[in-house]
Amino acid sequence: MAFAALLLAMPAAEAQKVNESAFRSKIEKSDADIADVKKNSKASTWINRGKVFFETAAAPTKDLFINMDASMLKLNSAVGDPISVEPAEVLDQPCEAWVYPYFTAYVADGKVLTWKQTKWIDADAPAKAVAAYNKAYELDPKQGEKVKAGLKQVSDFCSLVGNAGLNLGAYADAADAYVMAFETQSSPAYGTPDPILLYYAGYLRTVDGPEHPASFALGAEYLGKALDLGYTDEEGAIYYYLFHSFYGQKNENPEAVLRAKEALLTGIEKFPKNERILEGLMQLYTSEQGVGDPSDLIALIDNAIAENPENVDLWFGRGRTFYALKNYDESIASFEKIIELQPELFDGYYYLGVFYTIKGDAMNQELNSRQYSSQSAYDADLKEVNVVYLAAVPYFEKAHELKPGDADTLEFLKQLCFRLRDEEGIMDKYNVYNALYKQAKGLE
Repeated sequence: MAFAALLLAMPAAEAQKVNESAFRSKIEKSDADIADVKKNSKASTWINRGKVFFETAAAPTKDLFINMDASMLKLNSAVGDPISVEPAEVLDQPCEAWVYPYFTAYVADGKVLTWKQTKWIDADAPAKAVAAYNKAYELDPKQGEKVKAGLKQVSDFCSLVGNAGLNLGAYADAADAYVMAFETQSSPAYGTPDPILLYYAGYLRTVDGPEHPASFALGAEYLGKALDLGYTDEEGAIYYYLFHSFYGQKNENPEAVLRAKEALLTGIEKFPKNERILEGLMQLYTSEQGVGDPSDLIALIDNAIAENPENVDLWFGRGRTFYALKNYDESIASFEKIIELQPELFDGYYYLGVFYTIKGDAMNQELNSRQYSSQSAYDADLKEVNVVYLAAVPYFEKAHELKPGDADTLEFLKQLCFRLRDEEGIMDKYNVYNALYKQAKGLE
């Protein structure tokens, strides 16, 4: 408590302090050292140069990290009070912009959300540091460990810049920072670079594409390189982003549409459960002439199932594709196979209930569009609709048994049972599921 009181009593530092002249003097000395023939031939000269440029790059923001207490900025003698505080927004979140000589920090609820460096001592300092370390390794490979340690510092710094840009919504800048981190790791002394950095860069350039179309080509380049290096994420999202990076280039390059298709077909073969890839294929096949027939997707998946009939993901993809084609009977058949293969899989029962419900909705819509000459004819058709709705109930009940707290399942059960309340025993079910739904949603 006494220490906390002391901190509160301390006057805030007056302003951000970066000894720019000292860094420039170190750079000048390093320039003189490499101009000296004898010193130029020593690995230590270049290692020292790498350190100088890394420290020059990192100095203005070295005291920043995401989610830090903003009060610590004012208490830090090297940062101090901002020049000004202005209202701002970061990705639609209201916040304050704390303006300093070398960066602007964005603060909300007393925490630093992110920042943007607005002034560099030397904007090329990271690249110059990498070049210096590479020269040191070239002169003396025995210095590999020291060189690698320096390169890791540069790579980590660039990744941090990328993270800050991502949180700020500065997607192109963030992508460039991740690419620099990857290029740093590609140095001979470092070892194997992490392709996830290229994935981040490619994803961000693709997201930036609608605002700056030139980013689409860069996105495709980075994502393609990541795949070539063996990278993929658990859900196969890289193929979905690769599709968009190619598809975004279609106005400038018509062949890009076919490359977009190839990305999706490769993705769906490897990740048949990925709904976004399926939706991308449906979008492509239904909006672009000559690309292909949506039924081709079924043939693709059925061929894969023929080779691996117990692959639940393939059956899942088949069911979702038929759903997109509005063939609900085949969607239902696919998911019946899923619960046969995995009798305790929540998703299998849940989606069977959903597809029966959607089929009933489609039948009901058609029913209401007809003109009936007799009440008995209408009642007969309505009975057929209700039979389909009734078929959904036991599947949702099994899904509820597997995951009792799932509010979506309970909402379906509540709505179905209310609709079917005149059927024997269904009103009692409605009362039960309505009460459980309210409980799950915190309404009681």
